[in-house]
Amino acid sequence: MKIAVIGSTGFVGSNIINELVNRNFEVLGISNSSTESSSVTNLTYLNIDVNNINELAEKIKGYDVLISAFSAGWSNPNYHEDYMNSSISIQKAVILAGIPRYIVIGGSGSLYVAEGVQAVDTDTFPEEFKTVARAAKEYFLNHLKSEDTLNWLYFSPPFEMHPGITIGRTGNYRFGTLNPIFDNNGKCFISVEDLAVAIVDEVENNKFNRTIYTVAY
Repeated sequence: MKIAVIGSTGFVGSNIINELVNRNFEVLGISNSSTESSSVTNLTYLNIDVNNINELAEKIKGYDVLISAFSAGWSNPNYHEDYMNSSISIQKAVILAGIPRYIVIGGSGSLYVAEGVQAVDTDTFPEEFKTVARAAKEYFLNHLKSEDTLNWLYFSPPFEMHPGITIGRTGNYRFGTLNPIFDNNGKCFISVEDLAVAIVDEVENNKFNRTIYTVAY
């Protein structure tokens, strides 16, 4: 199976790349700004502007799954506009290329904490993450959710998934749709390595489509 990953050098994308490579998939890592090279036989890197729809579509044609871990840059003052424009471009390129499956790594703010209420719209959601989370939520609600020509999946990480979680790769997690998953201590978290395990497991098993999917310990 051939898998393309956009945002391949980022925190989430690079870990997904590692998991895919270790499971012997043929992997294409795509980034806007990196000129990474690889000596691994089943990994190729590509530097391309994802807003160039036709060029991107041509490069990903023939791949079985595209995973988008795209980020417009946390410190970007135009994050919302840049994220929306690029995400829409990626989606159009996936359709144009005829990719069978499209997995978007979104934000935890898109998880539903009550009927019709998403986490980013609550008073308890951290203010410093709202710009990023609102962009991801808007893309999901206004563009991806209504896309009926794609087998898409929107992945929402748990509320805590950051470099400070040093558990590493255990291969253990629980999964669900739409709502956050809490442990017995009220924590909703996972390591990025196990998040990557969950994503690649879903690539292999194809259990969910056209929904929000999430995991946590």
